[in-house]
Amino acid sequence: MEGLVTARAWAGRRVLVTGHTGFKGGWLALWLRQLGAQVSGYALAPEAGGFHERAGVRSTLQAEWIADVRDREALLDAVTTAQPEVVFHLAAQPLVRASYADPTGTFATNIMGTAHLLDALRQQSGVRAIVAVTSDKCYRDLGPPCRETDALGGHDPYSASKAGAEIVAASYAASYGLPLATARAGNVIGGGDISTDRLVPDLLRAIDAGTPLHLRHPDAVRPWQHVMEPLAGYLALAERLMGEPARFGGAWNFGPSDGHGHPVRAVAEQLLAHARADGAALPELSFGDGSGVHEAGVLLLDSAKAAAQLGWRGRLPLDEALRLTWQWHLASRTGQDLQAFTLQQIDAYLSRP
Repeated sequence: MEGLVTARAWAGRRVLVTGHTGFKGGWLALWLRQLGAQVSGYALAPEAGGFHERAGVRSTLQAEWIADVRDREALLDAVTTAQPEVVFHLAAQPLVRASYADPTGTFATNIMGTAHLLDALRQQSGVRAIVAVTSDKCYRDLGPPCRETDALGGHDPYSASKAGAEIVAASYAASYGLPLATARAGNVIGGGDISTDRLVPDLLRAIDAGTPLHLRHPDAVRPWQHVMEPLAGYLALAERLMGEPARFGGAWNFGPSDGHGHPVRAVAEQLLAHARADGAALPELSFGDGSGVHEAGVLLLDSAKAAAQLGWRGRLPLDEALRLTWQWHLASRTGQDLQAFTLQQIDAYLSRP
């Protein structure tokens, strides 16, 4: 990873992370602080027992606003106070099934929340890079490996909201000259994710509680990757945006380097194999037939653009990503310092050839 993410680019840099109380946002905030950045955060209150709490993210922040991106005035006040040079926008309603229950809330958060942030940023001087994180589900046709030039769309409210956020971001970049890129990652896993209706967190909870787990879509194929993989891409992209915004603006995919995905059933079995090796009691699994609310059967990403222009590519095979996730979970169960453990995993990742 040497040369992809450079500490000198971040030392003393004022960085705002929206969604820092979430799983990906918390990992990113710790990584940025390790690089020497002055990190501020804007997000909803953290969930009890989540990454933000267990890894002590708050202790690393210069400033923190607990507020909603739907609150335009609060967001403008935070941006004006923080005066960020770099912004990573991760605040979102991130779940497909939750979007069916609350479609208007999902649209308000993911589309208008993005608009509120970008409207606040266009009024500031000194903003050198904005990376708005959307989703691999923003594409209209999900079957073949999706490229950044493919049409946007979305069957479910979540996917449609992320396509909408992409359109809003492109409009602000074109209209106001913002140094802005959007990032589309795969299905991210790693230590500290406690979201519901996500395979790995649900499976870890089932292991801990000794309760059975039902897999709704066991044959659904997704581009699984460890959280450090796309975060390295976001950081590399922001570094390059600061230097050449015209060249590095626009949309970027960050998925497994081979473009391949793995079915839910296989991912569950591989994670259980790691748990079994450490003597954990395994939950009973049952399998659905994929019926219920619509979810894509196959979703794959083409990340050739990031490889060619950023020098980024996925470096962790799925089994290694699952091993790291299980090790973090074990560290949590045994009462280790999870901030230190997270930073150790980041250091080891950065030292990979």
